[in-house]
Amino acid sequence: MPVVKTTSAHTKMLARLMRAEAEEDGEAGMLMVGNVGVNRVLGDCLDFNNIRNLEDMVFQSPGGFEATQKGYFYQAARDKDIRLAERVIRGERRWPASNALWFFRPVGDCPATWYNQQNTGRFKAHCFFTPTPQDCPTVY
Repeated sequence: MPVVKTTSAHTKMLARLMRAEAEEDGEAGMLMVGNVGVNRVLGDCLDFNNIRNLEDMVFQSPGGFEATQKGYFYQAARDKDIRLAERVIRGERRWPASNALWFFRPVGDCPATWYNQQNTGRFKAHCFFTPTPQDCPTVY
């Protein structure tokens, strides 16, 4: 059962985002980017109030994803990427992104906090940051 409502087009959009943001980090990294995206839809908190669906999340401005500004994002979703997106939409979570709302690729070590959110860990190139349960209970 999906944890967020979706359409075929929105699932493909999430798949394209996951690939464009984290393909170099493999399937696990792509799943983690998907976790962040789904959490932003579920969250309705902090910077992500009024994000109601995957399209709102992908194209949020300001605060969205850099990948939407690059041509690679606009290439057709591949079957394997769609399957990964479907797993995230069904609720599969991967630590350190399980409850994360943010991630980025630093030039060095992950900072302890980013925009007042705690670093929950790093996976390959990306650091993930999670709100407290008090700030955003719906991602827990």
